[in-house]
Amino acid sequence: MNHHAQGESAGIAFPDLRRLAEQLARDAGTLAATGRRRLGVGTPVSHDTKSTATDPVTEFDRAAEALIVGQLRSVRPDDAIVGEEGADHVGTSGLEWHLDPIDGTVNYVYDLPMWCTSVGVVDEVGGVAGAVYVPTLDEMFSAARGGGATLNGAPISVSGVSTIDMALVATGFSYDRDRRRTQAARVASMLPEVRDIRRFGSAAIDLCLVACGRVDAYFEQYLNSWDIAAGTLIASEAGATCTDFHGGPPSTAGVVVSAPGIHAALLRQINS
Repeated sequence: MNHHAQGESAGIAFPDLRRLAEQLARDAGTLAATGRRRLGVGTPVSHDTKSTATDPVTEFDRAAEALIVGQLRSVRPDDAIVGEEGADHVGTSGLEWHLDPIDGTVNYVYDLPMWCTSVGVVDEVGGVAGAVYVPTLDEMFSAARGGGATLNGAPISVSGVSTIDMALVATGFSYDRDRRRTQAARVASMLPEVRDIRRFGSAAIDLCLVACGRVDAYFEQYLNSWDIAAGTLIASEAGATCTDFHGGPPSTAGVVVSAPGIHAALLRQINS
């Protein structure tokens, strides 16, 4: 019998993987939040930089990732792991975990509330299970393939907006200056055509905001697998249409995730 039809992958049920993703995201997010609170309101977190001088990484990113990796290696030793802060474990089970211990690190450094821990697991077909935990709000978004999406255990779904002029659209920007110039021009042309634009600073949260109807759409380029592994599954399980900028499958090169009623118009606007 086809395992996928039963909601299983590599011999483990999707709901079990979902619960594990939730636990890992909550534990790591709580660790990071505790560290942030100890520093006090408005006290910047000391950090190193990665891709550019404005792309930070903190000791708490590394500690939170180490916590997740340690637990995963204990309970799922045959699974592969890819983490933002360097975790790279080859697996044999056909399952691969994509970890972002603190998505929205700039927000975290500045003590802004919009950051989260994202834990997603994929197989050769795509997303299997995922959880995005927002510690400052104590909100847990999660989904399993074919099982719908929830916020703190309650089912969520995308908005019913049907015209782009009424759409509240979230986006994000690259750390690279030249890419930002192109992105700025796109936002400038879009702004008069939509209700308004939001920029929260965490791709994983943005995807979950679409999933629960708090925004109508989200688009961004130049992401990483750990930014979107959990969030795109949560959004699609909540009824969102998820593509790249040209209507193909969503990818790290670009994602456009929205209420179904505006997706075609949004793609036209993005590519105009």
